[in-house]
Amino acid sequence: MPNGSLESWLHPSACTNRPFRSLSLIQRLNVAIDVATALDYLHNHGPTPIVHCDLKPSNVLLDEEITAHVGDFGLARFLVQPDSMSSLLTGSTAGLRGSIGYIPPEYGMGGQASVEGDAYSYGILVLEMFTGISPTDERFRDGLSLHMHVEMAFSDGVTEIIDHKLFPVNDGGENANVTEDVHDCLVISVIRCGLLCSKLSLKERIGIEEVVKELNSARVKLLR
Repeated sequence: MPNGSLESWLHPSACTNRPFRSLSLIQRLNVAIDVATALDYLHNHGPTPIVHCDLKPSNVLLDEEITAHVGDFGLARFLVQPDSMSSLLTGSTAGLRGSIGYIPPEYGMGGQASVEGDAYSYGILVLEMFTGISPTDERFRDGLSLHMHVEMAFSDGVTEIIDHKLFPVNDGGENANVTEDVHDCLVISVIRCGLLCSKLSLKERIGIEEVVKELNSARVKLLR
């Protein structure tokens, strides 16, 4: 893809062959919507639901228009009826499915691949996109995670942990242009969706189709 992977934009220091670049707020929101729409199609709009199983920034590719495309279906699984032999074959793999930092906790305990598992990975991806912090950052140890880090800041003013590259800083060292619409987009819609998708309990996670509706509404409000 002409613009490489989302990973190269979020963490350019890890991709030394590319110059420093940064995605704007609306570009990140568009990417989040593109990825959610792709997952919604896989989960809900085909003859058989498909679970990607390895959603992460390096598997999200950006074309010349910064439109996001989900790639690398090497670990993808079809969800079929439990009484069929193919269910046994497609629903079980040796070891963990996915990449460290993005794997839903139930997979580590032998849980089956599920659309809720993809939702978890998506939630982590969204939190990473808007904070600029990788879920494998060295600060996350002793049980602390990106989800917990964002959740703790959520009620106290989550804009403090939003990626500083999203907003210019004024002479007073404060983020400029954080309007009410921008705040609502980030806090009420984007970060909330990221947190709800990445809940530890799969039963508490929202469906990806709900995310598509919520983020599209946030984009309309942001651009009005």
